[in-house]
Amino acid sequence: MIRFEGNIITCDSQNTVAAHLVAEGGRVAYVGDDLPSRYRDAALVSLGQRALLPSFVDTHQHFASFAAFHAGLNLMEAETDTNAGTVEALRSFAGETKDGLVIAFGASPHSVQEGRLLNREELDSACPGRPAVVVKYDGHACVINTKLLEIMRDKLSGLRGYHPDTGEMNQEAFFKVCDHMTRSISTPGLVRNMQRAMDFNASRGIGMVHTVSGVGFPGNLDISLEKWTGRSAQSGFQLRVFPQSMDIRTATSRGLPRIGGCFATALDGCFGSRDAALHRPYERTADQGVLYYSDERVEAFCKAANRAGLQIELHAIGDAAFDQAAKALRAALDDFPRDDHRHGIIHACLTTEEGLSICRDYRILLLVQTAFIAWKQEPDRYLRSILGSRCERLNPVRTMLDAGLTVAAGSDAPTTTPDPIAWIHKACNHDNPEQSLSVYQALRLCTYNGAFATFDEGDRGSLETGKIADMALLSQSPYDVPAEKLNTLKTDALYLRGKPYANQSRPAVASILRGMLSRGKI
Repeated sequence: MIRFEGNIITCDSQNTVAAHLVAEGGRVAYVGDDLPSRYRDAALVSLGQRALLPSFVDTHQHFASFAAFHAGLNLMEAETDTNAGTVEALRSFAGETKDGLVIAFGASPHSVQEGRLLNREELDSACPGRPAVVVKYDGHACVINTKLLEIMRDKLSGLRGYHPDTGEMNQEAFFKVCDHMTRSISTPGLVRNMQRAMDFNASRGIGMVHTVSGVGFPGNLDISLEKWTGRSAQSGFQLRVFPQSMDIRTATSRGLPRIGGCFATALDGCFGSRDAALHRPYERTADQGVLYYSDERVEAFCKAANRAGLQIELHAIGDAAFDQAAKALRAALDDFPRDDHRHGIIHACLTTEEGLSICRDYRILLLVQTAFIAWKQEPDRYLRSILGSRCERLNPVRTMLDAGLTVAAGSDAPTTTPDPIAWIHKACNHDNPEQSLSVYQALRLCTYNGAFATFDEGDRGSLETGKIADMALLSQSPYDVPAEKLNTLKTDALYLRGKPYANQSRPAVASILRGMLSRGKI
């Protein structure tokens, strides 16, 4: 038994802030202002100026990809603002890593002085004798060197988005390179990377990750590995797996109750590659982006998944894709009504009144990334150059909440680093002030609403008596910090089931075997 005394921010529906919380047997035994005498001898943690909150939930993470890239070179954290500096970082990293394929992530044309991605020739100079790939920050494009191009030319030639002259691969060609990347990682290596990724998430106060899986492993091995690794996780860390597939058997054959995400269930691209699907063309062009599927194809998938009792999530960045997603989910629910489906649209960066109305009427969730607000890798000046006045409508989180929608937050990692403090800060300091949230609203996005998005709100998401004692300890109370300084908060500790989080330590093979035998929620 352990008791906490100080700022207990419960994130319940009443925005209760209590003075005491007692955790016993892995659950919250008591929360309130008047501590019952039977708990007064429990071991005490005095919070002082710190605050105890529910642990955070990341509702959209490409967990296997994040695990792989987290083990590689993260260019978003490299101290360089030129492509020449990127080449030097790559050359140094290639000299250190023993992996057969050199992988880096996070290149952006908007964060370097040249204003462009590095090209195949520059990548060749960094890695002349080994295959190498640099994935763009948005996770929708990459640059490959000549060595990798020679290996993959026959598989890439003729695909949409194939640009051998610059080495840049988009759309179908990018997905094919992703297949090659994932197959270059050994199974034990991937499991170890996943365990380190759990530890990293935990260091940011995240106790549950909703992962979208299925990025090219033979037989969708990554989906199975995430299921097994999640079920064998130590310290109470939680994964909820969404297979990225248009074939509902990918979920049902694995006993998973949900399906969707990006890749095969992405309806469009992204703003960084100018292939997010728009109702009106990009500024000064005739290009409206790309809808990957016809309305009929998306509707047929949603109807089949909904009738199978699955929870559905669809990627939609542009307003045309957002409307396609909303209408397909509406058609599925008209075809086969379900009272509590928890279907959702991921990203929802550029919405429409019609689509939001459908989401309200059909109780469709919105899984957003407030980390995209004032984002260094995709700055406002770039977005305004391609979208014009539509920038005022980007990431309209206040409009969503005011419309009565359930909105939850996530990172889209590895596209952004999992960091709930950044989500909260940006939600409360939107670059369109009319869309800024209150601190309480932002906290609910990152806690209760995230748990709600996978039917976990009965056990997690708020600090209430009887719920599992999954808690994040922050350096200060968010209610005591000016909104513009919320990003100065730190995560001091994570408690799962009432105990301090301990890093994953189980060997990879033992982790897989244990996960195969487990029947825990995933």
